[in-house]
Amino acid sequence: MNGNHQTLALLLFSAFIAVTLAITTWVSRNRHGSAEEFYAGGRLFSPMENGFAIAGDYMSAASFLGISGLIALFGYDGMLYSVGFLVAWLVVLLLVAELVRNCGRFTLADVVAARMAERPVRIAAGTSSVTVSVLYLVAQMVGAGSLVALLLGGTSSAARSWTVIGVGALMVIYVSLGGMRATTWIQIVKAVLLMAGAVVLTVLVLVHFHGNFNALLNSAAERSGHGRRFLSPGLRYGGYWTARIDFISLGLALVLGTAGLPHILSRFYTVPTARAARRSVVWSIGLIGSFYLMTIVLGFGAAALVGSAEVQASNPAGNTAVPLLALVLGGGEGSTGGTILFAVVAAVAFATILAVVAGITLASSASVAHDLYASLRRPGTKQYSEVTVARVAAVGIGVAAIGLGLVAQDLNVAFLVGLAFAVAASANLPVLLYSLFWRNFTTRGAVWSVYGGLIPAVLLVLLSPVVSGSPTSLFPGADFQLFPLENPGLVSIPLGFLAGWIGTVTSTEPPDAAKHAETEVRALTGAGAV
Repeated sequence: MNGNHQTLALLLFSAFIAVTLAITTWVSRNRHGSAEEFYAGGRLFSPMENGFAIAGDYMSAASFLGISGLIALFGYDGMLYSVGFLVAWLVVLLLVAELVRNCGRFTLADVVAARMAERPVRIAAGTSSVTVSVLYLVAQMVGAGSLVALLLGGTSSAARSWTVIGVGALMVIYVSLGGMRATTWIQIVKAVLLMAGAVVLTVLVLVHFHGNFNALLNSAAERSGHGRRFLSPGLRYGGYWTARIDFISLGLALVLGTAGLPHILSRFYTVPTARAARRSVVWSIGLIGSFYLMTIVLGFGAAALVGSAEVQASNPAGNTAVPLLALVLGGGEGSTGGTILFAVVAAVAFATILAVVAGITLASSASVAHDLYASLRRPGTKQYSEVTVARVAAVGIGVAAIGLGLVAQDLNVAFLVGLAFAVAASANLPVLLYSLFWRNFTTRGAVWSVYGGLIPAVLLVLLSPVVSGSPTSLFPGADFQLFPLENPGLVSIPLGFLAGWIGTVTSTEPPDAAKHAETEVRALTGAGAV
């Protein structure tokens, strides 16, 4: 890209970073340092504010860069991500949002531990939450690296690496200084910017084709290099039997995974009541639904106007499709309009990444401090406050995410998020649903449910084509692939539910009917909720 792109985009990057750091500094001066303030922002946000923040948390680099890129490369099959991410919100609204707000305090483990032995349940749920969060963070880091590589001409791997490190450092600053309140306002600002950017690009694409969506699809098919196959199922998931089963596995992970994501669940604690939590989800569904419909237009628009081959040449995983589309819509490389639109879209995408990593880091550091530290700390040792531990944990999680982000730079960000969703659906969702709805569920069942989903999911990813055994793997030179599917959800999600059931029926501990009744009343009515 030419110097104008770089200068303008870097100025816009800097402006967003300056604004968000100002928000963080302002909030850090006005906080009183309590756990409720740090983890939940004092529970003072309105449903609309929280709805925008949830949308900001959910509409990540995977959505804006990854999904559009997959549609630009694979057409119909790429749309599975848009549909899966959107349908998942119905599961959240119907089964999780209000009940989690009533039963918990700050984390997923609060909901489960309400009627179980706290220590083993908190250790299991905390471990699972941190694992999911780190996987999700890696996807955002990869998106940041791809974006800056495009901005600098794609020639400097060092620039990508330093970008990943810079994003990691910023997210640690946001979380450790500002906590949930700063993170929420950053999410709201980012959601407004992202929706505005997506609307402008979508309108420009439709105007280019005179509002004729059929002409857009036909043009996309012609420039894709695949002809009519581009608009039919099977281009990515229709070859071998393993690809078709992978399609089912991915769909299952996307639809069920959202309800187990720690950074989404933690957002329900930032509003004062369960009713407000439910209304937050309604707001977020409206925003997220509109956004995912627009990603379909942007993906096919990139295929039609940029060309699938050009998108793939810029980034093999397709992560740069939307910025390239903006360049073309603005008038092409070298034009003033193209320069401005490209820079704005690049800055919005960068803002998206910074905001999402802040939310995920906060949720995972809360799990470390509120669940793991509180449970593993030995009696008699020096006790630090939860907030202090959470700030230290944010640094550790940031370092881990940076390291993994540097390794996984060539994978599609939407695909990486699909893996995080599979782990969340395997380890977190079974224990959450069992705790809320199964009267006889026991502590052993809870622990087995988490580990019975978490361990197989992680192992199957390590033994899958994602890590080794193919030219597009993390380690293309190695081959220890034993599991044929790229997404483990089809196997690991049922294993999580099965392990919870076996653990419960083989447990010698009798279920506590009184605690279940208390939890049920609290979940359904909000009586006694924090």
